Amino acid sequence: MIDNVLLPSIKIYRMFISVIIILMSSGLMLIYEVNDRTITTSLIFQFILVITISILFILFPKKDSGRFRAGIILSMSAYFFFMYLQFPDRFASLLMISYLPVIPVLFLHTRLFYITLVSNITITISIFLYLMMYGTRSIEEYTYLDYSGVAINFIASQIFLFFLFQLFKKKMKEQELYYVQMKEDEKLRTTGQLAAAVAHEIRNPITVVKGFIQLHERDEDVPEHIKKHYNLMLDQLQDAETVISNFLSLAKPVETNTEIVSVNPALHTVMDLLNTYALIDTIHIELEIEDEYEIQCNILEFKQLFVNLLKNAIEASNHGDTIQIKVTGEQDTVKIVIIDCGSGMSQEQLERIGTPFYSLKAKGTGIGLMICFNIIQKYDGTIHFCSEEGKGTEVTVTFPIVKA
Repeated sequence: MIDNVLLPSIKIYRMFISVIIILMSSGLMLIYEVNDRTITTSLIFQFILVITISILFILFPKKDSGRFRAGIILSMSAYFFFMYLQFPDRFASLLMISYLPVIPVLFLHTRLFYITLVSNITITISIFLYLMMYGTRSIEEYTYLDYSGVAINFIASQIFLFFLFQLFKKKMKEQELYYVQMKEDEKLRTTGQLAAAVAHEIRNPITVVKGFIQLHERDEDVPEHIKKHYNLMLDQLQDAETVISNFLSLAKPVETNTEIVSVNPALHTVMDLLNTYALIDTIHIELEIEDEYEIQCNILEFKQLFVNLLKNAIEASNHGDTIQIKVTGEQDTVKIVIIDCGSGMSQEQLERIGTPFYSLKAKGTGIGLMICFNIIQKYDGTIHFCSEEGKGTEVTVTFPIVKA
């Protein structure tokens, strides 16, 4: 269900609502004049409906909620059905009833659309049946001549609206996916711009410091207890250079040669690399593959992607846990699912996955997942995270299969 309402500017909205209120008020005045300026019960009821609808529309931008939308639809339905019962011989009244389900479409609200559509059909057909049994030709001239034809045309209009709504909903979902993709692209672009601006400036002084440390490390005059600290400093500088290299790979991706990669042996290689790391906490990795699958990518980047994802799964898992890797084929894609039973993530944390500098690790930079996203996007793949706190995480990666 899509909950956001795409209102125009508040100025246009107020002009639109003013026109509606003026038209409904004019209708009241005309009925008042036709009835020789006599105030009847039906006129009072119509006046109450007009006031109610006006208030709801005026307050809507500030009081938007599911109940508020339902109130607008209910009051508008009551108004149009009342007008039809007042003037059953008018084609315009029936036409207005036919298009009642359009209101929840404007709200982009799926559930309200279905409720309005079913209610509209049920009430209108009930009115037709009543008029067939108790109506008179002099009063219901339009419907009296062809009840079945009017009913069929009405049902056809509701089916047409249902069909249009399905197309509209599909288009909105595609648009939503497009904006999500644009947001991910913006994350990568922002990180790349930042990397290009600072990475080279940081790498130069680090290289100088690293060179001097290596020079003093070979100096025989430096005491041994001082030299012991040099290895630690060099390791830390190497870590810093690795982070900078990762930044640069995002800022200006290196052109790599692609090849036909067999998923089965490639994943076994990744498991061999990480099995020792996993066994430190007696964590087991299980691989299930339905069939042999081949994809077009760079083998080193493929391994880098799944080393990052599996390393995250291992670090999130508890002592003695099992991590499952399931590989299945779906139509023209291969689906690789990594399932762990670790700490999991909240919905807020899931939404921030892939954001520059966001990491759940104490010393993490968030660059690892950014690189994963970059690799997946490069080879027309997809990645999806499903997680719950305390119950683990499921990461699904898909790639197009190379056809023989």
